Amino acid sequence: MTRPKILIAGGDTRQLYCADRLSRDFDIKLIGFDKEYSDLAAKLPFADSSDRGSFDYALLPVPSLGQGGYIYTPCYSSELTADTIDGFLSGDGIIYAGRADDRLRRMLPHREICDYLTREELNLRNAVPTAEGAVQLALEELPVTLNGLKVLIVGMGRIGCALTEILKGFGADITAAVHNPRGAAKARLHGISSVPTKRLRGDYGLIFNTAPKLIFDRELLSRFEPSALFIDLASKPGGIDLTAASELGIRAIWALGLPGKTAPVTSGEIIADTVSAMIAERGEDSE
Repeated sequence: MTRPKILIAGGDTRQLYCADRLSRDFDIKLIGFDKEYSDLAAKLPFADSSDRGSFDYALLPVPSLGQGGYIYTPCYSSELTADTIDGFLSGDGIIYAGRADDRLRRMLPHREICDYLTREELNLRNAVPTAEGAVQLALEELPVTLNGLKVLIVGMGRIGCALTEILKGFGADITAAVHNPRGAAKARLHGISSVPTKRLRGDYGLIFNTAPKLIFDRELLSRFEPSALFIDLASKPGGIDLTAASELGIRAIWALGLPGKTAPVTSGEIIADTVSAMIAERGEDSE
């Protein structure tokens, strides 16, 4: 039985580990990487002109598009276009993409594009490497220990809950900023106190934001000590006014893409498992 073919098109190191994982069940080939980038890249097969029109699926990275409308290829010394990807796919080939925005859909209007970042299992599993990476970043940036430090976590979603459990292990003094009674209940379930977001202020030494909307505007930032460290884990548009923070002398870091930076093996395997499940579900639906 012929195995389905997947083109792994661009991305960072996690896509290489994703390709390695997928190679167990699919015929995979790479494009948008330099073979000299890493030992793993050198070991994996690359697509060439003889493969045009032969792939059942293309897997695009997170984010799918970089500057100038090209595929995001930080491990490649050239550029990769959406048209090139299209040429490698069979007539009914499908694209799996991370953060597939309207630009990509306009470039390939005739292709079915599935966004694997919308899958709940991926987001649940990604919460742990994101939280671990955020704590690692805090340890690198702070001049004090986490033990006994007053820490504020804005949002008790997947990442906020994962952060809570990790920080409890360090002995941090944790408070959750919540919008509603449900958030307060989740905080209590995790054994920490909570405060309504509209009443935020205080002498927290470390603040994590996980809410993907502007929370910390100039007025709210001014209620915190200048020595506080803010780490924004929210996707665009983010939750912290970085310009206002800089003008107020507050350190604020927008830490996007932490799983790929701090745990590329785990992150790549999570993407591979998610895409494999999506392909399997498609096969079941067609039976």
